[in-house]
Amino acid sequence: VQLQACGGGLVQAGGSLRLSCAASGRTFSNYVMGWFRQAPGKEREFVAAISRSGSSTNYADSVKGRFTISRDNAKNAVYLQMNSLKPEDTAVYYCATTFSDWDTAVVRSQVRYSRWGQGTQVTVSS
Repeated sequence: VQLQACGGGLVQAGGSLRLSCAASGRTFSNYVMGWFRQAPGKEREFVAAISRSGSSTNYADSVKGRFTISRDNAKNAVYLQMNSLKPEDTAVYYCATTFSDWDTAVVRSQVRYSRWGQGTQVTVSS
C-alpha cells in the first residue's frame, strides 16, 4: 500500500485543519491506520489511531477532545480533523498503516507501523 497525505498548511491558533491520507490498493480495510507527527528537533510521536472498521479510536492526551480521526474504507482514506489548534501542534504529520490487531498500547507504537506517507506540514501561528 502507498499513502499520500495532504491538507496541511498555515493556520492561526484556534483555527482548524483537516488532513487526508489516501491509500492505494484494495486491502485498505485490513489496516489499522495511525497519524503521527514530528516537530522540529523532537522525536516523532503518536497522535491518533483508528481500527479497521472505524469503530475504535485512540488519541494522544495532548490532542484528545480537539482532534478526530475517521476513515472511509470505500474511498481508501483516513482523515484527521484538527480543531482548536495550538502553536505546539506545529509539526509534520504522517499517516501510517499497521496489520497489528487493535490494542491501544500497540497502535500507539510507531514501530508497529510498516507503511508511511510522505508527511504534510502543519504550522500554527500564535
